[in-house]
Amino acid sequence: MMDRPSEPEASKAPRGEREMYTVVRHHLPLFDEEGRAAATDDEAGRDRHYLPDFPEEDPYAAGHRTCAGCGPAIQYRWVLKAAGEDSVLAGPTGCMYVANSTYLCTPYTVPWAHTPIASGGSFTSGMAAGYEAMIRKGRHPGPYPNIIVMAGDGSAADIGLGAMSGALYRNHDALFVCYDNECYANTGIQTSPTTPYAGMTTFTPFGKAIPEGKKLPPKNLAKMMAAGHPHCYVATTTVGYPVDLMNKTRKGLNHVGAAFLHCYTPCQKGWVYQTSMTVELGRRVVEAGLFPVWEYDPATREYHYFHPPVQRPVTDYLAMQGRFGHLLPEHIAALQRGANQNWQDIGMDVPALLREGEDPAHHKRLAEETYSMPLNRGVGA
Repeated sequence: MMDRPSEPEASKAPRGEREMYTVVRHHLPLFDEEGRAAATDDEAGRDRHYLPDFPEEDPYAAGHRTCAGCGPAIQYRWVLKAAGEDSVLAGPTGCMYVANSTYLCTPYTVPWAHTPIASGGSFTSGMAAGYEAMIRKGRHPGPYPNIIVMAGDGSAADIGLGAMSGALYRNHDALFVCYDNECYANTGIQTSPTTPYAGMTTFTPFGKAIPEGKKLPPKNLAKMMAAGHPHCYVATTTVGYPVDLMNKTRKGLNHVGAAFLHCYTPCQKGWVYQTSMTVELGRRVVEAGLFPVWEYDPATREYHYFHPPVQRPVTDYLAMQGRFGHLLPEHIAALQRGANQNWQDIGMDVPALLREGEDPAHHKRLAEETYSMPLNRGVGA
């Protein structure tokens, strides 16, 4: 459960002839990070099962209509379990709006509001400013709630990017989350700014003219947010590391001011993989060097990078998904070069095997090989 403030929820502070009230905020304790469920090193061995004691409350209840294996639904549950019941949510149009609010019903046990796809940042700015004003004027008993907006990559990285950036720049006290399934999944799996190079979508089909499908690299959204708003807490995480995801949620909420969290959330419908492999993909994308996990500290303006204990060739990640089934050797080599650059950027050495993967000839054998689905390591494994 959350720590509650020991002082009165709204303590009076005289100001001339008018009484103003102090805004009291929650402070959420962090969970112990150990084992493979966390994006941190440990001494006990990362292959052991480990999950700390989580809150029993579940503000994102069962009974919604998301797809089997839905990554954003997993992210929603972990974020809200970390935030707790004293939370207020906003959700721009996207998968998690449509799947969670059909027939005038929602799975939330906390207040939730739908916003247009472009307005997640501006709506949340108004919520944050409104709660602060009401508490200071004594019209809301407090404490200040955990204000969260969870927007898909189409909203956070594309249509609603301006509003999101404006909210961060104005430093509204809220957590802005991008659940990134790397496509516009709600409307038919169209390409988005975070769709990876060579990822097949309905707007980037492969063919003779463009055999790789998508020609552009993904937008580096979190680095944009950190570089452009250096006073904000910014972090990346994935559903493959639930303790890391929950702790970064709490760090963002504990930070007084704006915080941005970019979470990798696989989409079974758009990516075409076995539904039980969502969490496994959330680890493999990090171990393949295609989605670095880090956090930015606004106090020191430093980045802290997670160094995974395993460094895999990108083929260990790509082969699990149908959206990459059309790739030619030169496309795989291009993705491996990008991953190797990521390894260098986060301060890790690039193994010789991964350097060999930069040569297209190294991947010609894949056309004759049969791929076997890997062992599913599970949430806490």
